[in-house]
Amino acid sequence: MSPFNTPAPPDDAAGKTATAALAEPVQKVTARWVTGLVLVNVGINAAFFGPINVFIGQQAISIDAPSKEAILSLVTACGAGVSLVANPLFGALSDRTTSRFGRRAPWVLAGAVLATAALLAMSFSAAVALMVLFWCLVQLGANAAYAAITAAVPDRVPVIQRGGVGGLAAMGQTLGILTGAVFGAAVSGNFMVGYWLCAGALLVSVLPYLFHRNDPALPKSGLEAFRPRVFLKGFWISPRRHPDFAWAWLTRFLVNVGNQLTIVYLLFFLRDVIGHEDPAAGVLVLTGIYAVMVMATAVVAGPWSDRVGRRKPFVIASSATIAMAGAIMAFFPVWPGALAGAAVLGVGFGAYLAVDFALLTQVLPFAVSRGKDMGIINVANSLPQVVAPGLALLAVAYWGGYRTLFLTAAAIGLLGAVFVVKIKGVD
Repeated sequence: MSPFNTPAPPDDAAGKTATAALAEPVQKVTARWVTGLVLVNVGINAAFFGPINVFIGQQAISIDAPSKEAILSLVTACGAGVSLVANPLFGALSDRTTSRFGRRAPWVLAGAVLATAALLAMSFSAAVALMVLFWCLVQLGANAAYAAITAAVPDRVPVIQRGGVGGLAAMGQTLGILTGAVFGAAVSGNFMVGYWLCAGALLVSVLPYLFHRNDPALPKSGLEAFRPRVFLKGFWISPRRHPDFAWAWLTRFLVNVGNQLTIVYLLFFLRDVIGHEDPAAGVLVLTGIYAVMVMATAVVAGPWSDRVGRRKPFVIASSATIAMAGAIMAFFPVWPGALAGAAVLGVGFGAYLAVDFALLTQVLPFAVSRGKDMGIINVANSLPQVVAPGLALLAVAYWGGYRTLFLTAAAIGLLGAVFVVKIKGVD
């Protein structure tokens, strides 16, 4: 067992409580608990993708229209850089939390409050530096909440139920993205009101989970004394000793880079290439199609993988489907092509989100550090937000435009499909 957060020897009642917090779950979670999990995912993703897909771009145009792409890339990349540190850090801190309210719930609440305040502050920002600052704080808070709620799944959900729960969590993520797009279309370019709506959605979304958290407390006697060197060392998980974890991380990263490249400049693609008369409304339509397809495939593929007891075939097929969406956008840069690309992307990403999430929970190295380990996995979701804007800017400005951008997305996504076969411990 890793020395990171190593439990102390069990001692009577404290030992039983520690065991409850760290044991592999066998009892199926209730519909009420899953509903709370889904709603937290809705709020977090509305807070992420409403700004990323619409409001930051609109705010950039209001500050300096000719430099809108560079501003969007700078703000989103800086925020994603914060998330690279925040997600595993808060996951690790939640592993060590001994609150009577549990290990994960306090961080869900604290993170949501911080992100809500930062979104409200961002709505008043009239300078790029302030946009960067407050978006970084949004990422800090939202990632604290996301790290905790993600770790709650391997904490409480048995393996035989994880595909289904992963599908519903993916549905929540997608509803959050759709909610952000609805906010974008509803406010008619008033990004200030859009930020307020995202903030309100985030804060309200965490309440059902907090009231029905099913989060056993970990007593102080269940942990060894905190040692900074051991704590920091725990963030390195050796690919040699844990190759399945490493391959799962890499495939997650590549597929997310491909997905981010497809959507990062969607507002500008509709505005400058397709010539859509209302780009924000166009984003809403495309996001709606994408969302419907994600939810349809996620809620089918997740339970299906539970029934057959296999994950890899679903992940490989869905990764290849995601890559196909990039090719469609590259060769058919017209409104019908965008509609088809959104549908195909939704089909692939829905199945991918549900089943790959279940696969990831099965390759975690240590029960005692699920939060930290899932946080490291979540870096594979956040790092593409750093990499993709820079790649997108180079592709659009210097390497041939949007066709190059979408073909690059397709090629990277296909690599993700290929490397899934390297995972040996999960069928």
